[in-house]
Amino acid sequence: MVIDDEEKLRGLLSRILRTEGFEVYEAADGKSGLKKLAHENVDAVLCDVKLPDVNGVQLVQQIKSSWPLVEIILLTAYGNIPDGVQAIKNGAFDYITKGDDNDKIVPLLHRAIEKAQLQKRVQELEKRVGEKFSFKAISSKSKSIQEAISLAERVAPVDTSVLLTGETGTGKEVFAQAIHQASARAGKSFVALNCSTFSKEILESELFGHKQGAFTGATKDQKGLIEEANGGTLFLDEIGEMPLELQAKLLRVLETSEFIRLGDTKTTKSNFRLIAATNRDLKKESEEHRFRSDLYFRLNIFEVHLPALRERVKDIPLLTEFFVHQFAAKTNKKPPQISAEFMERLQAYHWPGNIRELKNIIERAVILLNGQELTTDQLPADVTAPPVRQQPISAFDLASMEKLHIQRVLNHTRNNKAEAARLLNIGTATLYRKIDEYGL
Repeated sequence: MVIDDEEKLRGLLSRILRTEGFEVYEAADGKSGLKKLAHENVDAVLCDVKLPDVNGVQLVQQIKSSWPLVEIILLTAYGNIPDGVQAIKNGAFDYITKGDDNDKIVPLLHRAIEKAQLQKRVQELEKRVGEKFSFKAISSKSKSIQEAISLAERVAPVDTSVLLTGETGTGKEVFAQAIHQASARAGKSFVALNCSTFSKEILESELFGHKQGAFTGATKDQKGLIEEANGGTLFLDEIGEMPLELQAKLLRVLETSEFIRLGDTKTTKSNFRLIAATNRDLKKESEEHRFRSDLYFRLNIFEVHLPALRERVKDIPLLTEFFVHQFAAKTNKKPPQISAEFMERLQAYHWPGNIRELKNIIERAVILLNGQELTTDQLPADVTAPPVRQQPISAFDLASMEKLHIQRVLNHTRNNKAEAARLLNIGTATLYRKIDEYGL
């Protein structure tokens, strides 16, 4: 857009720009320029400083407040250093003198538009990322998941620690990312770490960072994830696996926002939000001194429990459809139809690996697909095996009562086999044998 009250100069400049391939809009003053900006898709503005209704330097500020991605080049008949400085402070792309700098206008305009379009692409990508990791992206008709989403949405804007609980593969990291995206920290880093992946020494270095020479192989200074998450969110998955010594160090960071890198002597500050996740019963773990009770209470300010996939069977068709389209696009295939028998098998399966297992099975099925429909031929044997026939429970049959009791304990521990074995006072191997024996 060209904004200039001199009609002949405005028309000449517009004709020159059109011959260069630009689509050009014209305005004779600031008011009409603002009105056109509200209705047209403009990347850059060439604006005279002396307008009948407003000073161009002030107009820069008005345009930037409403359209921050629009770039503005100010044109003046007489160079004025204070005006030029103020224009740049107000957000102008550049400030040039008419006549002396005519040769600069077209290349300068190309650079301004390139910057504006790059900013728009970045904004669009950020919007897509935000949508991908938002609560709206979580597909569900299940009441239990809807309740979990409602809780997470309420805590997201509040800058407090969140503890996500549930079996492995239930989507805890997806929820953590959605909480981050719905918070005031959305524009900053989301840093994730699985505490069960590393040894104590490596985990400590990953979290807190180290100085050069802190240990063998430390050839340079390295930031830890706590420092990387400054201003953003740190997601610690499987926090129940963290060694007790590191739990004490983490608690101190949460209380003081300060930590010391390995091999360093000075403290470093980091302002981050912690979201932790676990498939363990941390309350019971803390009571039995396998997890620090003070850290548990610090983490458990706000708990959100995610149900297992077998508890939300009505969501399986939604999730299946989503994964089918995702992996069809990934493998350059047309999204196939899903046979009724294929879906029945998925809904009848007990899903020990939850959503993660479903995702892997759908990816495998799409890869194996030859025709236009997914059938049971693409499913692994575990899923297609007929369900174990349930025997009627007799009040006097010892095996039936044992089976019922084991099932109740497994339900109580949310299918945590190690915890169930401990409560039953049997070995883990014995428990697995009985689970196979009874078809649990």
